[in-house]
Amino acid sequence: NLHFHNFFLFCHVLQESLLSSASGYSNYRGILNWCVVMLVLSNARLFLENIIKYGILVDPIQVVSLFLKDPYSWPSACLIIASNVFILAALYTERRLAVGTISKMTGLILHIFNLTSLLIFPSATVLTLTSMTPVGGVLSLGVYTVLFLKLYSYQDTNRWCREIRQAKAKKLTRSYSCKYINTQSVHTYVSYPGNLTHRDMYYFVFAPTLCYQLNFPRSPRIRKRFLIRRLFEMVRGNWMVPTIQNSMKPFQVPNHLIWLIFFYWFFHSSMNFVAELLQFGDREFYKDWWNSETVTYFWANWNIPVHKWCLRHFYKPMLKKGINKFLAQTAVFLMSAFFHEYLVSVPLKMFRLWAFMGMMAQVPLAWFVGRFLNGNYGNAAVWISLIIGQPVAVLMYVHDYYVIHYGGTT
Repeated sequence: NLHFHNFFLFCHVLQESLLSSASGYSNYRGILNWCVVMLVLSNARLFLENIIKYGILVDPIQVVSLFLKDPYSWPSACLIIASNVFILAALYTERRLAVGTISKMTGLILHIFNLTSLLIFPSATVLTLTSMTPVGGVLSLGVYTVLFLKLYSYQDTNRWCREIRQAKAKKLTRSYSCKYINTQSVHTYVSYPGNLTHRDMYYFVFAPTLCYQLNFPRSPRIRKRFLIRRLFEMVRGNWMVPTIQNSMKPFQVPNHLIWLIFFYWFFHSSMNFVAELLQFGDREFYKDWWNSETVTYFWANWNIPVHKWCLRHFYKPMLKKGINKFLAQTAVFLMSAFFHEYLVSVPLKMFRLWAFMGMMAQVPLAWFVGRFLNGNYGNAAVWISLIIGQPVAVLMYVHDYYVIHYGGTT
């Protein structure tokens, strides 16, 4: 009875509202389910509207015409197919280095020539061919840029294995295996130089990673339901084509919203689809960048494959050589700025350096946010830079492209 009376006498306690950060509450599963339901309903409505208004949307000529001015010529596809020359050149160079038929210096020169050609050849082709559209150019250069990073990691990792093997050979009479061990996998492990095969090379080329290792973590089986869900998410983008075409007026569709849709489509749906198909076990393609309280945290977590590559092959090697952290971080942003500009200016065939300057502006912005803002204020600053910074850069390129190609007709 005393407990019963106390319940009615004291019905209030010191506590925070559930949605306050101080409450410590973190279970938002219901809200996530609501988002999923709204996404399904909105896409179902969009699908029905498009079927009624446009009919069947999968038109091969329409899809091809997005990349090519002439649907019956294939410059971007031919350019991508030609990339096999550089892939095989890297493989055969490593084979020669493994057996010692070429010197270490000769191998280095061949790799430098191959990697440099990977950037020069496609850009020269895109700038020369008049049939190459900007979208086709971006796709082609994107593939070559990914291959550049992959093949750099490939030669770096194999070089480390040779160095380890040589060091072990001085102490041991048996050969040394440079390998990664994952006891949960049923796949066969390879040792250097047994990894220098076409099968191993092309698995790495298609795997959703930029960092090479001799034995990747592998999933035990292909989950068909998971694969179908990711495929559905990828194909669902076709339903949005007419809506996007009808929204090509300035500022009608928020740029950052398109970027968020692309992020989910590429980093979650597409990369998980490829990973599941190849039984690639490491699915950490992104982290919680939306909670970023600093600019550096955002850039380190929104694109994990690129971050891992920069950390493994660029940032840490510079620190090992005695370069201080600030200069090393600035160098990483400098390299990122170059590739951003490379992937925009060359396909558009105009050089304005807006992407380059936008990336380099992240260095002082990162310092300012890290020094003067924290918590929710820092997170708000990151979101503001995404919502305002990207559209401004896109607007500058759209403006300049319009002036160059259509300015004389108005």
